[in-house]
Amino acid sequence: MTGLAQLERAALCSTFTRLGPDAPTLCDGWSTRDLAAHLVIRERRPDAAAGVVVPALAEHTHRVQEQYADQPWAALVDMVRQGPRGWSPLRVPGVDDAVNLAEFFVHHEDVLRAQEDWDPGQRRQVDGQESEALWIRLRQAGQLLLRRSPVGVTLLCEGHGRKKIKAPTAQGEIVLRGEPGEVLLYAFGRSAVAQVDIEGETSAVEAFGKADLGF
Repeated sequence: MTGLAQLERAALCSTFTRLGPDAPTLCDGWSTRDLAAHLVIRERRPDAAAGVVVPALAEHTHRVQEQYADQPWAALVDMVRQGPRGWSPLRVPGVDDAVNLAEFFVHHEDVLRAQEDWDPGQRRQVDGQESEALWIRLRQAGQLLLRRSPVGVTLLCEGHGRKKIKAPTAQGEIVLRGEPGEVLLYAFGRSAVAQVDIEGETSAVEAFGKADLGF
């Protein structure tokens, strides 16, 4: 059975093909070509992928990413579609979903929601199985994604559950409410486009709104 991460991967590649290499994304300064190159080195060049989080390796990462970005667009998209070369634990659906589902979901929305004609009222519908899987990823990664929140945070996704991620602080606490995919986008730092409700005292909501969230 095809895993959820593979379905998101395929959907993202279809969007890449439809929009072309020069479409904007929500990733600062990146076109769809840059994003596709990032996804390729993440899976095929672990030596270069580390530069995303290790400043000392950033120059090497940038150089390798540029090399992949220079590939013909169709070939680059095909690399994303194929995933890692040879045998990889990421080819096991359960492992792939755990590692890649949130990554591909967020980056797919990075592309879709950066387009001029994107309308919040027409956002794609996420089915129940994928929503539940995203909720599980959100519960697992929530503390890391929301670690810089200055206030306490409880996640609430109707039909999926409630999870306290961070205890109240001197600045208060909030409830972040929405569909799992939308809450995940907010937690990844896509606050400008995530369709969520933030409940709490005004001062706590304002403080949370200014937080630098995500990895």
